[in-house]
Amino acid sequence: MAHLLPTAALAERALLPDDPGQALGLTRVLFGETPRMFNHHRGLWGYTGVALDGAPLTVQSTGIGGPSAAIVVTELHALGLRRAVRIGRAWALDGPDPGQTVVATAVLAHDGTSRALGAPERLHPDPVLAAALRGEHRGAVASADIPQADARWEAMAFDLESAAVLAAARRAGIPAACLLAIEDSSEPEQVAERLGRPALAALGPTTTKV
Repeated sequence: MAHLLPTAALAERALLPDDPGQALGLTRVLFGETPRMFNHHRGLWGYTGVALDGAPLTVQSTGIGGPSAAIVVTELHALGLRRAVRIGRAWALDGPDPGQTVVATAVLAHDGTSRALGAPERLHPDPVLAAALRGEHRGAVASADIPQADARWEAMAFDLESAAVLAAARRAGIPAACLLAIEDSSEPEQVAERLGRPALAALGPTTTKV
């Protein structure tokens, strides 16, 4: 059963916010012209167009939680996805202040989805993508099934999707990385601005046509 029903071509590179509203916000930040709707099935809004760097880009929301995120990554890979950056919000654990950004150098898999996909307890993003990302902090983050942390986790922040995204990408054999913004009162479009531009720069251009 397909969870994505594309209405436009997929670019080889994608940004993967969990929030559909943030996906919409990214269309106002990263595209010179209005992109085409890529998907609206199941409320998972996605868009494809030519980004500000002149190359095709898909922005596809994953929905909340690991199961939805893993399904989206898997289906995008089947459609031709070749590299991706997960962007979204996270809760601080140790170090970052509200609104600051964190580049994940490792993701601790405390969620059921990544473990079901055969991931190790500590997932590593693609080193080239992770090195290219720019944020105010770099360090380990954790992923859980519910928005509740464990004091024993040795991580700067935690979320609900990063481990599943990396686990699904690992299974598919595609490079992926994660850039997170610590929860604050910012609107989705403001978060999109902080995360979208550095993520786009890290992905780099591609020659796939839209």
